[in-house]
Amino acid sequence: MNRTGIVVVGSSNTDMVVQSGHLPAAGETVLGGAFSMHPGGKGANQAVAAAKLGGTVTFVARVGDDLFGRQAKAGFLEVGIDVDYVVADAEAASGVALIMVDREGENSISVALGANDRLNTEDLAAAGARLGAARYVLVQLETPLAVVEWLAERAATFGYELVLNPAPARELNDKLLGRLHLITPNAIEAELLTGVEVTDAESAHRAAGVLRGRGVDKVIITMGSQGAYALAEGVAELVPTQKVKAVDTTAAGDTFNGALVVALTEGKGLLEAVRFANRAAAYSVGILGAQVSAPRREDLG
Repeated sequence: MNRTGIVVVGSSNTDMVVQSGHLPAAGETVLGGAFSMHPGGKGANQAVAAAKLGGTVTFVARVGDDLFGRQAKAGFLEVGIDVDYVVADAEAASGVALIMVDREGENSISVALGANDRLNTEDLAAAGARLGAARYVLVQLETPLAVVEWLAERAATFGYELVLNPAPARELNDKLLGRLHLITPNAIEAELLTGVEVTDAESAHRAAGVLRGRGVDKVIITMGSQGAYALAEGVAELVPTQKVKAVDTTAAGDTFNGALVVALTEGKGLLEAVRFANRAAAYSVGILGAQVSAPRREDLG
Protein backbone atom coordinates (compact mmCIF):
# COMPACT_ATOMS: atom_id res chain seq x y z
CA MET A 1 0.00 0.00 0.00
CA ASN A 2 1.27 3.49 -0.89
CA ARG A 3 0.51 5.28 2.34
CA THR A 4 0.32 9.08 2.10
CA GLY A 5 -2.09 9.90 4.92
CA ILE A 6 -1.28 11.63 8.20
CA VAL A 7 -3.37 11.18 11.34
CA VAL A 8 -2.87 13.72 14.12
CA VAL A 9 -4.29 12.73 17.51
CA GLY A 10 -4.44 15.36 20.20
CA SER A 11 -5.81 18.49 21.76
CA SER A 12 -7.84 21.43 20.49
CA ASN A 13 -7.98 24.64 22.51
CA THR A 14 -8.98 28.26 22.16
CA ASP A 15 -5.96 30.44 22.95
CA MET A 16 -6.59 33.69 24.82
CA VAL A 17 -3.45 35.78 24.40
CA VAL A 18 -2.23 38.86 26.27
CA GLN A 19 0.83 40.67 24.92
CA SER A 20 2.71 42.80 27.45
CA GLY A 21 6.15 44.22 28.10
CA HIS A 22 7.24 41.33 30.29
CA LEU A 23 5.82 38.16 31.82
CA PRO A 24 4.48 38.79 35.32
CA ALA A 25 6.22 37.27 38.31
CA ALA A 26 4.16 35.52 40.99
CA GLY A 27 1.78 38.04 42.51
CA GLU A 28 2.63 40.74 39.94
CA THR A 29 0.08 42.55 37.75
CA VAL A 30 1.33 43.89 34.42
CA LEU A 31 -0.79 46.63 32.82
CA GLY A 32 -0.95 47.84 29.23
CA GLY A 33 -1.33 44.51 27.45
CA ALA A 34 -3.15 43.83 24.19
CA PHE A 35 -5.68 40.95 24.03
CA SER A 36 -6.48 38.61 21.15
CA MET A 37 -8.08 35.20 20.75
CA HIS A 38 -6.94 32.41 18.41
CA PRO A 39 -7.60 28.70 17.77
CA GLY A 40 -4.88 26.54 19.33
CA GLY A 41 -4.04 23.32 21.16
CA LYS A 42 -0.95 21.27 20.33
CA GLY A 43 -2.80 18.62 18.37
CA ALA A 44 -4.88 21.11 16.41
CA ASN A 45 -1.87 23.33 15.75
CA GLN A 46 0.09 20.39 14.35
CA ALA A 47 -2.82 19.18 12.25
CA VAL A 48 -3.36 22.64 10.78
CA ALA A 49 0.36 23.11 10.12
CA ALA A 50 0.50 19.79 8.26
CA ALA A 51 -2.65 20.52 6.25
CA LYS A 52 -1.56 24.05 5.27
CA LEU A 53 1.70 22.58 3.94
CA GLY A 54 -0.16 20.11 1.73
CA GLY A 55 -0.52 17.04 3.94
CA THR A 56 -3.58 14.78 3.76
CA VAL A 57 -4.62 15.07 7.40
CA THR A 58 -7.22 13.43 9.63
CA PHE A 59 -7.59 14.89 13.12
CA VAL A 60 -8.80 12.75 16.03
CA ALA A 61 -9.83 14.87 19.02
CA ARG A 62 -12.58 15.96 21.39
CA VAL A 63 -14.02 19.45 21.63
CA GLY A 64 -16.93 20.77 23.67
CA ASP A 65 -20.40 20.98 22.18
CA ASP A 66 -20.09 24.75 22.43
CA LEU A 67 -19.15 27.87 20.48
CA PHE A 68 -15.41 27.28 20.77
CA GLY A 69 -15.78 23.69 19.60
CA ARG A 70 -17.88 24.66 16.58
CA GLN A 71 -15.45 27.43 15.65
CA ALA A 72 -12.54 25.00 15.91
CA LYS A 73 -14.15 22.45 13.57
CA ALA A 74 -14.99 25.18 11.06
CA GLY A 75 -11.34 26.21 11.08
CA PHE A 76 -10.18 22.64 10.47
CA LEU A 77 -12.53 22.26 7.53
CA GLU A 78 -11.30 25.54 6.07
CA VAL A 79 -7.76 24.17 5.69
CA GLY A 80 -8.92 20.77 4.41
CA ILE A 81 -8.63 18.59 7.51
CA ASP A 82 -10.83 15.48 7.79
CA VAL A 83 -12.92 16.12 10.93
CA ASP A 84 -14.99 12.93 10.88
CA TYR A 85 -13.34 11.89 14.16
CA VAL A 86 -13.45 15.21 16.00
CA VAL A 87 -16.07 14.40 18.66
CA ALA A 88 -18.33 17.11 20.10
CA ASP A 89 -18.52 16.23 23.80
CA ALA A 90 -21.80 17.20 25.45
CA GLU A 91 -20.39 16.79 28.97
CA ALA A 92 -17.25 18.93 28.88
CA ALA A 93 -16.29 22.38 27.65
CA SER A 94 -13.75 22.93 24.90
CA GLY A 95 -10.18 23.34 26.07
CA VAL A 96 -8.86 26.83 26.77
CA ALA A 97 -5.27 28.12 27.02
CA LEU A 98 -4.38 31.40 28.74
CA ILE A 99 -1.17 32.69 27.13
CA MET A 100 1.02 35.64 28.08
CA VAL A 101 3.59 36.84 25.54
CA ASP A 102 6.37 39.35 26.26
CA ARG A 103 8.07 41.84 23.92
CA GLU A 104 10.73 39.25 22.99
CA GLY A 105 8.09 36.72 21.91
CA GLU A 106 8.61 34.42 24.90
CA ASN A 107 5.47 33.01 26.48
CA SER A 108 3.89 31.53 29.60
CA ILE A 109 0.87 29.24 29.19
CA SER A 110 -1.81 27.75 31.46
CA VAL A 111 -4.26 25.22 29.96
CA ALA A 112 -7.73 24.05 31.03
CA LEU A 113 -7.99 20.71 29.22
CA GLY A 114 -11.78 20.37 29.19
CA ALA A 115 -12.94 17.87 26.55
CA ASN A 116 -9.32 17.08 25.63
CA ASP A 117 -9.00 15.12 28.86
CA ARG A 118 -11.89 12.86 27.76
CA LEU A 119 -10.31 11.66 24.51
CA ASN A 120 -10.26 7.88 24.81
CA THR A 121 -9.33 4.62 23.12
CA GLU A 122 -12.88 4.15 21.77
CA ASP A 123 -12.39 7.38 19.82
CA LEU A 124 -9.18 5.93 18.39
CA ALA A 125 -10.77 2.61 17.51
CA ALA A 126 -13.54 4.44 15.66
CA ALA A 127 -10.86 6.00 13.45
CA GLY A 128 -9.30 2.61 12.69
CA ALA A 129 -9.76 2.87 8.91
CA ARG A 130 -7.84 6.16 8.83
CA LEU A 131 -5.12 4.75 11.08
CA GLY A 132 -4.82 1.76 8.77
CA ALA A 133 -4.26 4.06 5.79
CA ALA A 134 -1.83 6.44 7.51
CA ARG A 135 1.89 6.52 6.92
CA TYR A 136 2.52 8.61 10.03
CA VAL A 137 0.53 9.19 13.20
CA LEU A 138 1.51 12.24 15.24
CA VAL A 139 0.54 12.58 18.90
CA GLN A 140 1.41 14.80 21.89
CA LEU A 141 0.78 14.77 25.65
CA GLU A 142 -2.12 17.22 26.13
CA THR A 143 -4.53 14.26 26.14
CA PRO A 144 -4.57 11.17 28.40
CA LEU A 145 -1.43 9.02 28.29
CA ALA A 146 -3.65 5.99 27.60
CA VAL A 147 -4.25 7.44 24.12
CA VAL A 148 -0.51 7.46 23.37
CA GLU A 149 -0.04 3.98 24.80
CA TRP A 150 -2.91 2.59 22.68
CA LEU A 151 -1.41 4.10 19.53
CA ALA A 152 2.03 2.73 20.40
CA GLU A 153 0.73 -0.77 21.08
CA ARG A 154 -1.10 -0.90 17.75
CA ALA A 155 1.42 0.78 15.45
CA ALA A 156 2.69 -2.53 14.08
CA THR A 157 -0.84 -3.89 13.61
CA PHE A 158 -2.08 -0.86 11.68
CA GLY A 159 1.24 -0.33 9.89
CA TYR A 160 1.86 3.34 10.66
CA GLU A 161 4.96 5.04 12.06
CA LEU A 162 4.26 6.73 15.40
CA VAL A 163 5.77 10.16 16.08
CA LEU A 164 5.53 11.52 19.64
CA ASN A 165 6.01 15.17 20.45
CA PRO A 166 6.38 14.74 24.25
CA ALA A 167 4.81 18.04 25.25
CA PRO A 168 3.93 19.14 27.83
CA ALA A 169 6.90 17.43 29.47
CA ARG A 170 6.28 14.30 31.55
CA GLU A 171 8.11 11.09 32.36
CA LEU A 172 7.61 8.16 29.96
CA ASN A 173 8.44 4.50 30.45
CA ASP A 174 10.78 2.40 28.31
CA LYS A 175 7.96 0.17 27.05
CA LEU A 176 6.29 3.14 25.41
CA LEU A 177 9.54 4.67 24.15
CA GLY A 178 10.57 1.36 22.60
CA ARG A 179 7.48 1.39 20.37
CA LEU A 180 8.08 4.87 18.94
CA HIS A 181 9.47 5.50 15.47
CA LEU A 182 10.44 9.10 16.27
CA ILE A 183 10.37 11.40 19.29
CA THR A 184 10.66 15.20 19.06
CA PRO A 185 11.28 16.78 22.48
CA ASN A 186 12.51 20.31 22.93
CA ALA A 187 15.57 20.89 25.12
CA ILE A 188 13.58 21.07 28.37
CA GLU A 189 11.56 17.94 27.58
CA ALA A 190 14.72 16.09 26.56
CA GLU A 191 16.32 16.92 29.91
CA LEU A 192 13.27 15.63 31.80
CA LEU A 193 13.36 12.36 29.84
CA THR A 194 17.12 11.81 30.04
CA GLY A 195 18.60 13.83 32.89
CA VAL A 196 20.95 15.53 30.41
CA GLU A 197 20.82 19.33 30.28
CA VAL A 198 20.68 20.26 26.60
CA THR A 199 22.52 23.46 25.72
CA ASP A 200 24.49 22.68 22.55
CA ALA A 201 25.13 20.00 19.93
CA GLU A 202 27.31 17.89 22.23
CA SER A 203 24.78 17.73 25.06
CA ALA A 204 21.94 17.20 22.58
CA HIS A 205 23.87 14.23 21.16
CA ARG A 206 24.19 12.74 24.65
CA ALA A 207 20.49 13.23 25.44
CA ALA A 208 19.40 11.82 22.08
CA GLY A 209 21.71 8.86 22.67
CA VAL A 210 19.96 8.13 25.96
CA LEU A 211 16.59 8.10 24.20
CA ARG A 212 17.89 5.81 21.45
CA GLY A 213 19.30 3.58 24.17
CA ARG A 214 15.81 3.38 25.67
CA GLY A 215 14.46 2.08 22.38
CA VAL A 216 13.41 5.05 20.22
CA ASP A 217 14.42 4.59 16.58
CA LYS A 218 14.95 8.27 15.69
CA VAL A 219 15.34 11.36 17.88
CA ILE A 220 15.02 15.04 17.01
CA ILE A 221 15.64 17.59 19.78
CA THR A 222 14.41 21.08 18.92
CA MET A 223 16.67 23.80 20.32
CA GLY A 224 14.98 27.10 19.49
CA SER A 225 17.23 29.55 17.68
CA GLN A 226 20.04 26.97 17.50
CA GLY A 227 17.97 24.68 15.27
CA ALA A 228 17.31 20.96 15.81
CA TYR A 229 19.58 18.03 16.58
CA ALA A 230 18.83 14.76 14.76
CA LEU A 231 20.14 11.34 15.80
CA ALA A 232 19.33 8.10 13.99
CA GLU A 233 21.17 5.25 12.28
CA GLY A 234 23.85 7.00 10.22
CA VAL A 235 22.65 10.50 11.25
CA ALA A 236 24.08 12.74 14.00
CA GLU A 237 23.81 16.41 13.17
CA LEU A 238 22.68 19.79 14.48
CA VAL A 239 20.62 21.34 11.70
CA PRO A 240 20.75 25.14 12.09
CA THR A 241 17.77 27.40 11.52
CA GLN A 242 17.59 30.88 10.06
CA LYS A 243 17.75 33.85 12.40
CA VAL A 244 14.46 35.75 12.60
CA LYS A 245 12.84 38.37 14.81
CA ALA A 246 10.42 36.52 17.08
CA VAL A 247 6.97 38.01 17.64
CA ASP A 248 5.33 34.93 19.19
CA THR A 249 7.00 31.55 19.71
CA THR A 250 3.79 29.85 20.94
CA ALA A 251 3.32 27.49 17.99
CA ALA A 252 6.89 27.16 16.72
CA GLY A 253 7.26 23.60 18.02
CA ASP A 254 3.83 22.58 16.73
CA THR A 255 4.57 24.03 13.29
CA PHE A 256 7.90 22.18 13.29
CA ASN A 257 6.19 18.86 14.04
CA GLY A 258 3.44 19.29 11.47
CA ALA A 259 5.93 20.27 8.78
CA LEU A 260 8.30 17.44 9.73
CA VAL A 261 5.64 14.76 9.27
CA VAL A 262 4.57 16.24 5.92
CA ALA A 263 8.16 16.12 4.68
CA LEU A 264 8.66 12.55 5.89
CA THR A 265 5.39 11.45 4.29
CA GLU A 266 6.65 12.90 1.01
CA GLY A 267 9.71 10.64 1.25
CA LYS A 268 12.28 13.21 2.32
CA GLY A 269 15.25 11.97 4.34
CA LEU A 270 15.47 12.83 8.02
CA LEU A 271 17.87 15.78 7.66
CA GLU A 272 16.02 17.22 4.68
CA ALA A 273 12.77 16.92 6.62
CA VAL A 274 14.33 18.75 9.60
CA ARG A 275 15.53 21.55 7.33
CA PHE A 276 12.01 21.92 5.92
CA ALA A 277 10.51 21.90 9.43
CA ASN A 278 13.04 24.51 10.61
CA ARG A 279 12.00 26.84 7.79
CA ALA A 280 8.32 26.43 8.65
CA ALA A 281 8.93 27.04 12.38
CA ALA A 282 11.07 30.12 11.66
CA TYR A 283 8.26 31.56 9.54
CA SER A 284 5.70 30.94 12.29
CA VAL A 285 7.46 32.92 15.03
CA GLY A 286 7.11 36.13 13.02
CA ILE A 287 3.29 36.10 13.32
CA LEU A 288 1.12 36.42 16.43
CA GLY A 289 -1.12 33.42 17.09
CA ALA A 290 -0.83 29.68 16.72
CA GLN A 291 -2.63 28.22 13.71
CA VAL A 292 -2.71 31.50 11.79
CA SER A 293 1.10 31.62 11.93
CA ALA A 294 1.62 28.23 10.24
CA PRO A 295 2.85 28.80 6.69
CA ARG A 296 1.45 27.53 3.43
CA ARG A 297 3.83 25.98 0.95
CA GLU A 298 4.16 29.14 -1.10
CA ASP A 299 5.21 31.11 2.01
CA LEU A 300 8.42 29.07 2.22
CA GLY A 301 9.58 29.87 -1.33
